[in-house]
Amino acid sequence: MATVTFYEKPGCVNNTRQKKLLAAAGHQVIAKNLLTENWQAERLRAFFGAMAVRDWFNYSAPAIKHGEIDPEIQTEQKALALMLENPLLIRRPLMQVGDCLMAGFDQQAVENWIGLSESGAVTDLESCPRTHEQASCGHE
Repeated sequence: MATVTFYEKPGCVNNTRQKKLLAAAGHQVIAKNLLTENWQAERLRAFFGAMAVRDWFNYSAPAIKHGEIDPEIQTEQKALALMLENPLLIRRPLMQVGDCLMAGFDQQAVENWIGLSESGAVTDLESCPRTHEQASCGHE
């Protein structure tokens, strides 16, 4: 099984579910706070691989929900600058196993990458189940 460094927003319900799913599959999860990590543009960029820039963003972030930032029109450089300034904009979780990196928690992609347990599988582990008024989900 893998050791997964898991960059999360502490208190995020989905990140908690994702960590439990990884642990149930036998993986060791080392959780780190995505918001307080000392990110550098090059290191952060590596997590996104070939993903479209718009897919790097956490669409539940207040700045996006309130129309202050449009992920559809950002360049790589601008997106990274925005995320370094406001880590809530970063799609969660960011995961690392050895030298392999992943952004977001697409269950099929994680299954193909490191394997997941079939028990306890949940269909959507990326969309926040709480409303934007509830700060405990971590989007504020």
